[in-house]
Amino acid sequence: MSEADVSTDVTTALFAEQRDVLRHGWHPLADKPEESLVATLRALWLTAAGLPSSARRAATAELSPLDETQTERLRELVRRRVAGEPLAYLTGRQEFMGLELLCEAGALIPRAETELLARTALDAVRERVEEIGRVTVVDVCTGSGNVALAIAAHEPEACVFAADLSDAAVAVGRRNAEWLGLSGRITFATGDLFAPFRDLGLGGVDVVTCNPPYISSGKLPQMAPEIAHFEPSLAFDGGALGFDIIMRVIADAPTMLRPGGVLCMEVGAGQCAFVARRVARLGTYDNVRVVLDASGEARVLAAVYRPGTQA
Repeated sequence: MSEADVSTDVTTALFAEQRDVLRHGWHPLADKPEESLVATLRALWLTAAGLPSSARRAATAELSPLDETQTERLRELVRRRVAGEPLAYLTGRQEFMGLELLCEAGALIPRAETELLARTALDAVRERVEEIGRVTVVDVCTGSGNVALAIAAHEPEACVFAADLSDAAVAVGRRNAEWLGLSGRITFATGDLFAPFRDLGLGGVDVVTCNPPYISSGKLPQMAPEIAHFEPSLAFDGGALGFDIIMRVIADAPTMLRPGGVLCMEVGAGQCAFVARRVARLGTYDNVRVVLDASGEARVLAAVYRPGTQA
């Protein structure tokens, strides 16, 4: 047997061993479908090898044999994952809209489901670019900056501003902008919704995007432990009924948008019909529409700001 064969046997045995450890304590979450058992282990393996990777990227990456130190590192990472620590915090990476983002505790882990919001907003941005050229985008409740960064990365004619109430989240967003080479295309600020941009005198915005907290406060303790114990509650807590931030964004967005500008917002499962009715009744938006996910659930609302529109 050659040295390469021995190395392959050791690698195979180690992978099988840690897969079994992970399997007995691993609890998949519906909002992180990319984190299969094998993809999770592959991501941890690469991280132990000094090549941190998101679950999506790890699923197809080549795995190299680990040395003794790296093997112990893998075992420690698997133990932490079994104990409930989120994969993206362990690897420091999460893919979103084709971008490999930095991911750190203190900012919400970007979800695949939020790509529906990013795609909807990007379509609105591109339509505005075709109409008027360079456009201005504001993303509030930005978290790690995933939606704002995706728009900036995929549409060079977008000038993007992003804000979050959390200093920690904004710090992650800035690091991501630098990591992706987008620091010159996006401005981050800390503050409550649109307040930081009013202070800058920003107005005449073409597209506003938001992935707000929309879980009712009473349901927070019932969330999966890896969410409730590790991810920031500020990113989930939408108030008593889950609508507090949603309604504030709907009411305040017209103070930022230019006529014809578009509001794009993610909402929780089962919330969209109610929110759409409220938006339609305000008399400040038209062309209110909902966007369905792959399962047919309405998860994104888009509306055009039209001053004087009648409900």
